[in-house]
Amino acid sequence: MFTVLFFTTFIGAVSVPFDTVVRIVLNKLLGIGDISDIRPATVAIVWQLYAPRGMLGLIVGAGLALVGVVMQAMVQNPLADPYILGISSGASLGATFAILMGSTVIAGTFMSGAGVEIFAFIGAIVASVAVFALSSVGGRITSTKLVLSGCIISAICGAFSSLIVYLAPNATAMRSLTFWSMGSLSTSGFNTVTLCAAVLVVAIIFFLTQLRNLNAMMLGDSTATTLGINLATLRKVYIVITSILIAVLVSNCGIIGFVGLIIPHISRALVGTNHWKLMPISILLGAIFMMVADVFARSFTTSEIPIGIITSICGAPVFAYIMIRKSYGFGGGDSRWT
Repeated sequence: MFTVLFFTTFIGAVSVPFDTVVRIVLNKLLGIGDISDIRPATVAIVWQLYAPRGMLGLIVGAGLALVGVVMQAMVQNPLADPYILGISSGASLGATFAILMGSTVIAGTFMSGAGVEIFAFIGAIVASVAVFALSSVGGRITSTKLVLSGCIISAICGAFSSLIVYLAPNATAMRSLTFWSMGSLSTSGFNTVTLCAAVLVVAIIFFLTQLRNLNAMMLGDSTATTLGINLATLRKVYIVITSILIAVLVSNCGIIGFVGLIIPHISRALVGTNHWKLMPISILLGAIFMMVADVFARSFTTSEIPIGIITSICGAPVFAYIMIRKSYGFGGGDSRWT
């Protein structure tokens, strides 16, 4: 993973020699060597553009894969991910509203700073509450009702996000919102990296303590309840933690699809359904996939391609292949559960 991260620091629209990248990174990180003979523009490209983008790609990929694993276990459905369950769409709606208001009404104030993350979190929580409320209508919450409710809420949030983009007061704002809605790491900086990394580390530490519960959830609600697991409480806690993580990622990077959906499936094909193995492998593969996708996004053409397009192009065929494989298994029947 860190090898891929290192290579992303010299691959892009502007070609930087490998030895130059090594000198810049060593100087900036460890204070080793002299880089006075290197052009300031080159140093800026490597350290202020490529390096934070690579780090942010690692964090976003790991975070989306982590949430995908948790969501699929929580609802026992292989199609579940933060987008299917409406969390990302809710966060996107809140962030889109905050960005538009920050650029038109109260620019330079609270809205244009931490307000984006706060509104994204509010949107994610509201969407999550709406999904649970809708799925509880008519009786007990089931995994099927959760997924269907998520699709409904996601569609509603997506429609309102599109309406806000359409009503943007000028072409520049509309283009910026449209590009952001397709996902991008172009606004990355070390402040963004630090914030996202802090939230991700907390989420990883928490869910690494929940691996037994996630395994039990995959066995079904009845079995998990028999084992003494309070599913109602756990699902609420998991929704809050994942909503916070998704809100931070979406507010800084926009919507990036398919990562949380396909990476857990690929990981299951490699190590099985036991979350003691599945969780770390998914985090690793998600990070690598996102960093590689970002390299293509920023170097495939002279102008940057939204990374959400790259992940969709890569993700859809892989997901289709996984779905048509007759040997694919998802539930607790796997012999590697212990």
